[in-house]
Amino acid sequence: MAARDAIADLRRIAFLLERANEATYRVRAFRSAAKTLAGLSADELASRARAGTLTELSGVGEVTARAVTESLNGEEPVYLRRLEATEGTDLDAAATDLRTALRGDCHTHSDWSDGGSPIEEMALASVELGHEYLVVTDHSPRLTVARGLTAARLRRQLDHIAAVNDALPDGFRILTGIEVDILADGSLDQDDELLARLDVVVGSVHSGLRDDSARMTRRMLTAVANPHLDILGHCTGRMVSARPVGVTGPGDRGHRARTRPPSDFDADAVFAACAEYDKAVEINSRPERQDPPKRLIRVALEAGCRFAINTDAHAPGQLDWQRFGCQRAALCGVEPDRVVNTWSADQLLDWTDGHTR
Repeated sequence: MAARDAIADLRRIAFLLERANEATYRVRAFRSAAKTLAGLSADELASRARAGTLTELSGVGEVTARAVTESLNGEEPVYLRRLEATEGTDLDAAATDLRTALRGDCHTHSDWSDGGSPIEEMALASVELGHEYLVVTDHSPRLTVARGLTAARLRRQLDHIAAVNDALPDGFRILTGIEVDILADGSLDQDDELLARLDVVVGSVHSGLRDDSARMTRRMLTAVANPHLDILGHCTGRMVSARPVGVTGPGDRGHRARTRPPSDFDADAVFAACAEYDKAVEINSRPERQDPPKRLIRVALEAGCRFAINTDAHAPGQLDWQRFGCQRAALCGVEPDRVVNTWSADQLLDWTDGHTR
């Protein structure tokens, strides 16, 4: 594939960012990289891209270096594809439309694991937000730091949810679920018999996040192929900032203040598998996660994936964080018909049942 004009692509990205009134520092990053790289010969530019040394140059960061490498490989940079796809779109309106279309949240935690509030409080907060359902997805046994649920405790929780549902307002219901750990071999950290009983299964990697790309890719592909898994949770595991202001105490025992780089895996292969098996990719709305990054949301969208815009809420007020995920989804061109929690509860359950548990 013939190389593209990498400098022209950087300048085009800067122009589109500027026209969309995006943050000035983003515009400057691409213009600065273009200016620096324009001073190199074509051979040196190509050599540095192959060697991965573009970021050693002043004014060139990881994002701009990736765009240049994609251009030189003959591929329109993902960053540019995202901007071109949303050019002329009222992104605020698109985000609002997404948020309005959401009918539930498929990833939440209660005080049965590392959340700070009872299931009843989480459910009533969801009712106040206008939702039709809430999926309770407390952690699985291996995540002891988050008080993951053993099989016996999960069975008790299922009975408790059934009792709570009887007392909730008409038109709203709690759906049963779990955020199950994806183990080192790609298996899921809970009994198959129990996973088959649950309405929604979110699978996430919480350990071995620094595994090499090949191992992490195999691990995720195995999990995605598992008929019990419905949604691939916060797929890179990254933390872009410390805990948000005001988030303290037992409501977020599993979210210690730290940053963490994303895991390395073959995103094209993993998202192709999600599309093949009709599994959703989570857009995690937590401000400190922003996972996946916008680049990977766009890659997943182009691969034909469905999405779930979830809060990963550990307290009632965090259930309103879906707006953050909707903003990021809109920036990537995600339409409501690609998001599984715009569906009714019955439609969602028809979809998860279709994974032949």
